[in-house]
Amino acid sequence: MIPKIILGQGDTRRLIAYLSGKGTANEHVDPHLVASWNDFAPDPGRSPHRDPKEVEKQLHTQLDQPVAMLGRRAPKTTVWHCPVRAAPEDPILTDAQWAEIARRIVAAAGIAPAGDTEACRWVAVRHADDHIHIAATLVRQDGRRPKRDHDIRAIQKEARQIEIDYGLRRLKPGDGTAAKRPTSKEVFKARRLGQDATSREILRLRVRRAMAAASTEAEFFALLEATGVTVRLKLGPSGDALGCNFALPGDTNDKGEPVFYAGSTLAGDLSLPKIRQRLATTSPEPVAVRPGNPWHQVTAAIERIPHHLAHSDDEAAQGQLAALGGALDLLPLTAPAAARAELERAAVTFERATRSRIAADHASARVLRRSVQAIWKDPARREDRAGLAMLLDVALTAVAYAMHWHRARQHAQQQAAAEQTLIHLQTAYAQIAGPVLTGLASRAPTPQTQHRYAYHLQQAVPEHAEHILDDPAWNALASVLAEAEAAGHNAATLLDQALDQRTLDDARSPARALTWRVRRLGQRHAPSPRAQAANAADARRTVQRPTAPPNMTPSASSPESSKGQRR
Repeated sequence: MIPKIILGQGDTRRLIAYLSGKGTANEHVDPHLVASWNDFAPDPGRSPHRDPKEVEKQLHTQLDQPVAMLGRRAPKTTVWHCPVRAAPEDPILTDAQWAEIARRIVAAAGIAPAGDTEACRWVAVRHADDHIHIAATLVRQDGRRPKRDHDIRAIQKEARQIEIDYGLRRLKPGDGTAAKRPTSKEVFKARRLGQDATSREILRLRVRRAMAAASTEAEFFALLEATGVTVRLKLGPSGDALGCNFALPGDTNDKGEPVFYAGSTLAGDLSLPKIRQRLATTSPEPVAVRPGNPWHQVTAAIERIPHHLAHSDDEAAQGQLAALGGALDLLPLTAPAAARAELERAAVTFERATRSRIAADHASARVLRRSVQAIWKDPARREDRAGLAMLLDVALTAVAYAMHWHRARQHAQQQAAAEQTLIHLQTAYAQIAGPVLTGLASRAPTPQTQHRYAYHLQQAVPEHAEHILDDPAWNALASVLAEAEAAGHNAATLLDQALDQRTLDDARSPARALTWRVRRLGQRHAPSPRAQAANAADARRTVQRPTAPPNMTPSASSPESSKGQRR
């Protein structure tokens, strides 16, 4: 159950007219009162023999009476509006149940504590099965102001208890860092415009992508304008930009003017000062990024995230998660069409896991962000399907660690977001990696070569060897080992390096994990001719070893007995 407080100025006339009317898209069905401050307030929806407009006037006049009595002494903010919405899968509640929920919400908020006869005046209007709107004035009937300290937190806490009491879907408690949800008005407007998401949600994603892709403030604004976003800066007396607002083309108000959203209202980390803080850590100054394939650099950086989450301080860990979120924001732009939707869902979902009350150390993840930008800025690099599959393989592990990291700190909403992100990433990974692994497996080396690789695996990692050799990705692993060997690398040395990079204990598929690691290592600069000759000699000595792995009977010299041949 989601309650949301909206404050306003003036009287309640326009709010009551909206709640009692048909809505902006005729979405209001049978609007009527389910509860009020005195239980007999005039109800425009239940007065069939009277002019509804007259009843609306009578209702808002009674609501506003305590405010009107103060005259000029009335506070600036006088209207308290709180929609309360149930989840789609929740049972349909009766009017009496919604009335009780409304009383509990206004009591928790300090608007109308139970038994307080001089409390603020309020009404609860229902015009759909799944939600009500509570409208109240912020002057008590005795002329004082209500004590509504921390009312947002209080009603959220009460909503969690209501979910338990009524057997409703239980939402995760938040920490106040979630992005602002679109209003019902914005949702209906998006439907009228034929948009899949509201303008607020579209802008949030475009601003996040621009922030992930840009190295400077000028580049950030240029990228936004290239995607059609209108940017309006808020200037201080000195002429310096203090804030920025964003608008989508075609999203206008009833006067035909663009509807602007402040960056801070899109998400807490999208205000101009915080955008500048993030950009400062990806400035064009040289950083420790090795020349080479940026897909490999991004993968290596993401592969280190679990270590940061387990061993770094919380600020650095939070910075790593923010950078991972930026990488996921840009990945859909590099993906094949079939997987783009799932990757976009993963990015939108993980956005919630990138923020918490912990201040992020963005400088700690500078290499990751710069490497992601290198991929995005090179159209030829974007088509590397093997690179994308390799990256997603380690991203799955990083997101799983993010889920556990948030759980340990009782970040319930962030944990749930990471958990849902895993589902989207797993689907996308299967769509992208499947064809790549199949192509690699089709180039599998001879059974004798696979036998040699299998023997080394059993010596190096006996606890994982059987699992790797039984994995469908084993032939793909053998292929990348053979390709690296052909380029002058020593296969056994590469395997040892790949195994040393990170434990396989938490890998979903050790064979796949090793495939991407070996591929990354094997595409580095090949050894010199002298080193290649030494590697070849070492490989021959490996084949001539007299002792074979015990599970490769009946004969150590028989290629048919190898695991690779059986596959």
